[in-house]
This record gives sequence, structure tokens and C-alpha cells, in this order.
Amino acid sequence: MTRAVIALFLLFHFTMKSQQPNGRYQPKTYIEIKNPEWVKNATLYELNVRQFSPEGTFKAVEKQLPRLKKMGIDIIWLMPVQPIGIVNRKGSLGSYYSVKDYLGVNPEFGTEADFRSLVKAIHAQGMYVILDWVANHSSWDNTLATQHPDWYTKSRDGKFQSTPWRDYDDIIDFDYSKPELRKYMTEALKFWVKEYDIDGYRCDVASFVPIDFWENARMELDAIKPVFMLAEAEDKELHRKAFDATYNWTLWNILHQIAINNKSAKTLGEAYIAEHVSIFPKEGIRMNFTDNHDKNSWEGNQYSNFGPALKAATVFTVMMDGMPLVYSGQEAGLDRSLKFFERDPIDWKKHENEALYTTLFALKHKNKALWNGSRGGGMVRIMNDRMDQVISFVREKKGDKVLTFINLSKEKVQVNFDTSYDAGTYTNLFTGKPKQVSKKMMLTMEPWGYVVLHNSK
Repeated sequence: MTRAVIALFLLFHFTMKSQQPNGRYQPKTYIEIKNPEWVKNATLYELNVRQFSPEGTFKAVEKQLPRLKKMGIDIIWLMPVQPIGIVNRKGSLGSYYSVKDYLGVNPEFGTEADFRSLVKAIHAQGMYVILDWVANHSSWDNTLATQHPDWYTKSRDGKFQSTPWRDYDDIIDFDYSKPELRKYMTEALKFWVKEYDIDGYRCDVASFVPIDFWENARMELDAIKPVFMLAEAEDKELHRKAFDATYNWTLWNILHQIAINNKSAKTLGEAYIAEHVSIFPKEGIRMNFTDNHDKNSWEGNQYSNFGPALKAATVFTVMMDGMPLVYSGQEAGLDRSLKFFERDPIDWKKHENEALYTTLFALKHKNKALWNGSRGGGMVRIMNDRMDQVISFVREKKGDKVLTFINLSKEKVQVNFDTSYDAGTYTNLFTGKPKQVSKKMMLTMEPWGYVVLHNSK
């Protein structure tokens, strides 16, 4: 057999084999869980019950639910509602995250009946409610420490210890090598879903707890009802079988550096968006924010001020891929740190932030390009001649389209955009006026200015 004949034989053999299905070459879906239907275009509100009203109670929260609904909020995240430990307590009221009883309601906020009423009121508004859950550690005086001391990690001298390398002396760490602890914590998670009809959880320091615990817990919770799970972590592995959403600290850090330290807008594309669109699972959801309780009011933390860049950063966090978060008081122009271990009610007043959120969330709800995870459109860069100052991109899904242009600098700029693929007639989100976009477009943008153009099928 000649070399030419052998080559033809091998080519024919390879061609025939390549036409046959082979599972090892088929793309695999990384994420195996399914988001609840109501998460598809949802927004999130972190509610600090202690500081939300002068009363600091569940009943007082109910009064403001219609306002939150009108603003466009879909999911209410309640910071921990369980009783707080007294031993080694910080301040006079202690930290929400030092849980004394996983099945109880903090009397500071009201009774069990009051909490049940709040959940029903949230549902009556067409919103959903998730609880903050602290699985990694408990207070020193949690009954589990007495009844099951073997469920906790120990220091080298055999004593209870806080989270290693962290100075949280009001809490002690669990040991998740204990199957009995895993069963108890899973049953406690199921208790609140069954007993109070909550819709999921935000899980504190989720990456500090073994992922296989969360994966099993999600499976058992979904057997009761479809739940939404948010992890305080950035690990994409948590999305596979456990969590619908994870934090977006990386985005916050970059936006803050741009706002406060005049970093180039290029860092946003090169250090974050490029990686996000390339390797982050599309079915996963990142929570985008400019503030939350960690950035705003944790002990010793300074207020996460974005200065004059706040509106631009807010617009970006809603227009980009992910679920936007509002922290208690942001809509009222909160411009200080809230105390964490004492009463410090928010000063509620009319502020332009609320109108901004309302406008942005209305578009997110109706325009499929802005929906969450795989339900929304991917971020595609629109090239411009001021890339170090201006971020511009398009998202498109099922005929719906949104073009976003944001000046992430303190200078007034004239910018030329290549809109070759996006020519057409749009509506300016903030003026309501039509805007004709040609293959080339020029905008003069004020410092921290933004333009959002949209159309719907």
C-alpha cells in the first residue's frame, strides 16, 4: 500500500468518525440548578431592620413595602432575624451575625407573629423574601455550644475559636466535618421555608462552608419549593449546584478606584468585563452594588463614598450583566456609615436616587436584554475614541436592545462611537425622546455623564 493510499484511507476514516456523535466533544452545561422563574429580571434590596425605622421593627418595615414595590424592588433580603448572642457581644445590641438561636426570632424586631405578618405582606406586594443565614459560626451562648461542643472547631489549647485569622471575638466557628452538624443546619434552613414560607437565603461567608454542604442543602430546599440562593462569595464553583447568585466585589473595587482614584475606564474592561464574558458561566448571576452593609457600616469601616461618580456607577451596575442591589437608605441619599451594633435609624427623605432606581428598574423589568443570567443579553463592546474615559456597550436579547454610554471620568469629553452594528431608532431612557443612531455617532458627555438608549420588540 502506497503512502498516498494510506493517507487517503486515514483521511476517510477520520472524516467518517468525526461525523459520528461523540459525547466527549459536546459542550457541557456547567450549572446544574435552575433559577426560579421570578428571578429572571429581579432586583434586590438589602433591608437592615434595626436601622430601617425609628422603631426598628418588622411592623415598621411593612409600612414602607408599597414604596419599595413602586421603586421596582422584587426581592427583599432581610439581614439576620434570629436572636443575638449576649456573651462577648459587641456594643449594646450586638452583631446580627452572632446567632444565638437558629430557629428563633429576635425580640428586638418583634414576635414570631410579627415576622410571619411581614413575610405575608411582602408576598402580598408581589415581592419575595430571603433571609440572611449564618452557617459558618454561632454566638458563644448558642445552645449548640453546650449541647454539641464537638460541632465546633478548637484552637491548639482545645478551646472554642473564632474564624481563623479574623478578629471576630463575638462568634465561634463550626466544624463541618461533623455529619450531625450538617443535618442540623440543613433542617434549620428547611424550617424557615416550611414554617414561614420564605423564598431563599443570602448565605454569610458562604465559601468558608464546604461546598458539598450547600449543594445538598439546595437540593433539599428545592424539594420544598423553588428557592433563590445568594452566596457572600465570588467563587464560580458555588453556582454549579448550590447558588443562583454570588457577590461582585471585583466590580465594586474597580468602580471605586475609578471614582475615587481616577483610574482609567480601561481597567473596567480589561480587569473585569473581559474575564466576566469569557469565563463566568452565563447561567450564573452576579450581584452588582455600590453599597451594602459590609461596605457601609461594618465595625471600623468607612462609608463607601463614590462622590460625584455615584450615579454613573449606579447606572453601570444596573445596565451590565447581573442583579442590582440597593442597600437600605441608598434611595434616600444615605451619605454616612450606619452604626452596626447600636440603633441608628436612617434619615428618610426625598432624594433623586429613588427616581433614578425607579427609572432603571422599570427598564430592567420590561427589556429582555437586561434580564438576569442566561435570560438576558451578553455585553458586547461598542468601540469609541476615548476608551480610557468612556465605557460603551450593547446588550441584546430576542429583539430587545439597550445601548449604554458612560463617561467614567471627571472631565467633559467629546466621544466618537462606532455604532455600525447598532444603527436604528431608539428611545433615550432619561429624556423619553427618540434618538436616531447612525453607523457613526458623536456625543458630548459631561463629567460622570451617561446615556442609555433602548428599544423593545
